Amino acid sequence: MLVGVLLVLVSVAGVIFLVATADRTTEVFAARDGIGVGERLTPEKVVRAKVRLGDTEQHYITVEDGLPQDVVAVQRIAKDQLVPRASLGGVDRLDRKPVALSISQTLPSQAVAGARVDVWVAQPDAKNGFSEPKLILPGAEIAEVATGSTALGSSKTTVLMVLVEDKQMPALLGAQANDAKISVVWNPGGAR
Repeated sequence: MLVGVLLVLVSVAGVIFLVATADRTTEVFAARDGIGVGERLTPEKVVRAKVRLGDTEQHYITVEDGLPQDVVAVQRIAKDQLVPRASLGGVDRLDRKPVALSISQTLPSQAVAGARVDVWVAQPDAKNGFSEPKLILPGAEIAEVATGSTALGSSKTTVLMVLVEDKQMPALLGAQANDAKISVVWNPGGAR
């Protein structure tokens, strides 16, 4: 009889332990809105979320650990996305800077923050036209999309903020300074 009672108690304790460990949630931080590359991680930009992460917990910022100090997003963190440790770093880890491109053509609906586009440039030629376009930024990440207008509001443009590496900057800024025709093409493959 005593052995039977012990078996029942051990069995109940085992079930309680299994249920408790299987239902273990961790409170982590998620982006309140999208956090762009270069933005500081602050309490106003995150919300708390209870999730089951299991063995992957070490890859995310937990509430127990607290928000790290003096870090920025080194890659875009989408709205409601859990904040991964790999997406954060010091300002010195930023290897891309946002550059504004005024685009007059209609962009595909997929051209949103976080998407990738190829940036093509056609330089002005001597015949009041443009040379053949050349790809200067393959797979550039869009940091932001905004609506703009030309002088006196006569026509609408879209302003794309694309993230550009320092080594690619001279070609893009030179094209803008020379009034080149700049076009962007959505790159669903996202190749950089």
